[in-house]
Amino acid sequence: MSEKELNKARERAAELRCLLEEHNYRYHVLDEPVIADDEFDRLMKELQEIENKYPELQVPDSPTRRVGGKPLSSFDTLEHKVPMLGLDNAFSEEDLCNFDSRVRRLTGKEELDYFCELKMDGLAVSMQYEDGTFSRGSTRGDGYSGEDITANLRTIRQIPLHMSEPLNIEVRGEVYINRLDFEKLNRQREEDGLMIFANPRNAAAGSLRQLDPSLTANRPLKLFVYGLGEHELSLKTQSELLDYLEKLHFPVNPNRQICRGPDAVWQYCLLWWEKRKELPYEIDGIVVKVNELELQQSLGNTARSPRWAIAYKYPPEEKATTVIDIQVKVGRTGAITPVAILEPINLSGTTVQRASMHNEDLIVAKDIRIGDTVMVRKAGEIIPEIIKVIKEKRNGKEKQFQMPVYCPSCGSETVRLSGEAARRCLNPSCPAQLVEKLVHFASRRAMDIDGLGPALAELLFKEGLVKNVGDLYYLTSSQLQELPGVAEKSAVNLLEAIEKSKSNPLRRLLFGLGIRFVGEKASRLLAEHFGTLEKLNKASAEEIMVVDEIGLKIAQAVVSFFKTRETEPVMEKLRNAGVNFSEPQGKEGESALAGKTFVFSGALSEFTRSEAAELVEKAGGKVSSSVSGKTDYLVLGDEPGSKVEKARELGIKIIDEKEFKALLA
Repeated sequence: MSEKELNKARERAAELRCLLEEHNYRYHVLDEPVIADDEFDRLMKELQEIENKYPELQVPDSPTRRVGGKPLSSFDTLEHKVPMLGLDNAFSEEDLCNFDSRVRRLTGKEELDYFCELKMDGLAVSMQYEDGTFSRGSTRGDGYSGEDITANLRTIRQIPLHMSEPLNIEVRGEVYINRLDFEKLNRQREEDGLMIFANPRNAAAGSLRQLDPSLTANRPLKLFVYGLGEHELSLKTQSELLDYLEKLHFPVNPNRQICRGPDAVWQYCLLWWEKRKELPYEIDGIVVKVNELELQQSLGNTARSPRWAIAYKYPPEEKATTVIDIQVKVGRTGAITPVAILEPINLSGTTVQRASMHNEDLIVAKDIRIGDTVMVRKAGEIIPEIIKVIKEKRNGKEKQFQMPVYCPSCGSETVRLSGEAARRCLNPSCPAQLVEKLVHFASRRAMDIDGLGPALAELLFKEGLVKNVGDLYYLTSSQLQELPGVAEKSAVNLLEAIEKSKSNPLRRLLFGLGIRFVGEKASRLLAEHFGTLEKLNKASAEEIMVVDEIGLKIAQAVVSFFKTRETEPVMEKLRNAGVNFSEPQGKEGESALAGKTFVFSGALSEFTRSEAAELVEKAGGKVSSSVSGKTDYLVLGDEPGSKVEKARELGIKIIDEKEFKALLA
C-alpha cells in the first residue's frame, strides 16, 4: 500500500463522513432529506469499505459506528463536572407565582422574562465534546455522576458526532420515544414473548441501558437538547443558547417561548395542557427558567435543585376501580395473556373496561387479585394499565389468580419457555391461535381485508368454512350469507376486499403470515431483498442473515416457518388462488401522496392521527410533526392549533379531511 493511496483514502473517508453527517442531520433532525435512502446507503457502504480496508483510518466519530459496537460487561461511571440537578416542582398557578416572587426578591427585579419549554417524559443524558468531537456520554444518575453510555448514545442518529466548530462543551438533553414507535415496539415484544414496557419513558431508559449497543441501535430513540453543563461560550439568554445549539445541528424542540411574568407562564402551561395530545411524544409538564443566564448564575443552586428554574407538572389522570375478573386470551403465537376485567371508568375521554396485564410475573409483582380496588391510568395516554393495588381496601374476599396449566381453547398443556415472560400453548392447531392468525392476516397493516374482524373470523372458523388463511380465498357469497348476521351486501363487500388483497405486495403478505419475530420492517427488508416468496422459501438461515438488520433469531424463525408441515398446504392454496408472491420494484402505493410531506393539526373525524400517518406512509408520503418550508400539505381537523398560521405564512397548501380522503383515493 503506497502513501499516495492511503492519503487518497483518508481524504475520501473525511469527505464521506461530512456528507453522511449532513444527511443524517437533514433526515433525523430537520425531517427534510435531500437524497434518497438508497443513495445514503451507498455512501455509507463506501465509507465502511474504506475503513475495513484501512483500519488505521477508523475514527470514534465515524457515522459507521452508529450501528453499535461490542457488548459491554458493565457500565463505567462518569462524574458530572457541573451537577445535573433535578428541578423543584410546581403543581398549581399559586406555586408558579410563589416561584416568581422568590426569584424577584432574590434578584431585586420588578418583572422577569421566563424561558418556557415542554417537559419531555424521557431520560436525561449528558454529552461531552472535545474539540467539536463527541467523546463521552452518560445518564444523569444521582446528579453528580452517571453511567457511561457513550456507545449507546452514538447509535442515536440525531446526535452530531462532530460539530462544525471545535468546541469543548457538555450538551444536555432528554432521550425519548414517540408514541407510535412505542406502540410498535411493545407489539413486537409481546409477539416475541418478552416483557413489554410500561410507558415510553421506561422504554427509552431501558434502551439506553442495554449492555449490547447493537440492541440500542434497533430501538427508535430520539433526542431533544435543552442546555449545557460545562462550556466556554459567551451567551446572554437561555433562548439564545437554544438557538445556538440549533445552529450546531443539535435537535431542539421548536415549541419554546419567552413569557413575561407569571401570568404569561401560566397561560403557556394551560395552552399545552390542551394541545399535548397533538404531539407525537409524551410531555408531563412545562419547564420554566429565568431567561437571563447572568441571573441564573447569580441565583445559583440549592443542594438539590437550581433556584432559577422550576417544573410545572401536569396532573396524571388516574382513577380507582374494581377488578371484577381476570381472564386469559390466547394470541396467534400461542402466548397466553391475562386481562383484567374492570368496573367501567372514563379515562382521557374513553371508557375503560379492560387492562392487559401481559404475563404472570406482572400479576405477582403487583399482587393483583380478583376483587381488588386498583388505580388505573393510560400508559402514554393509550394503553390502560393497573398502576397499583389499594391494599387498604381489601376485605378478605379477594381471590388470587393462577395462570392456566392447560390452554383454555384447545386443552393442551401450557409451557413457559426458558428466557420468556409469557406462558404459551404450543399446539399449532389450537382454535384460538388460528382465529387470531386470521384476524392478523386481515388487519389493515397486513392484507387489509376490510370487514373481517374478530367476530366474523371466529364464526368462519366455528362453522368450518375457514381453517387457515388460504381458505379465505375460496369463500363464496352463498356460504357467507348462510352465516347469522351476514347480509348479501356484506358478503359482496367482503369478497371484494378479499379479491383486492390478492394484489398486495409481498411485504404485506409476509407480515400477514404472522411468522414469529417478523414484524413490518423485517417483512419489508426480506421482500425487497429476495423479491419473491419462492426465493425466500428456499433460502437458508445464512442466506437470510445477509439482509441488513436481519439476525439469527429472525432467520431461524423464517426457515422454521417454511419447513413446518402445516405451511406448504397454505402456500399452495394462496398460490392457486392468485395471491401475489412478489415485491414490486417501485414503491408501494404510488399516488398523489408519494414523496409529499403532510402535517396534521386538530382532531380528525374518521381516522386517529396514527391511522392517518400510516396511510400517508403506505402511499409513499411522509408525516412531520411541525410545519416547515418542506411541508406540502397541512390537513385540518377539528380545533386546529397554531400550525395553521405558520402554514399560511409559508404558503403551504391547507386542506380539510374530505380533501385528504380524496388524495388517498
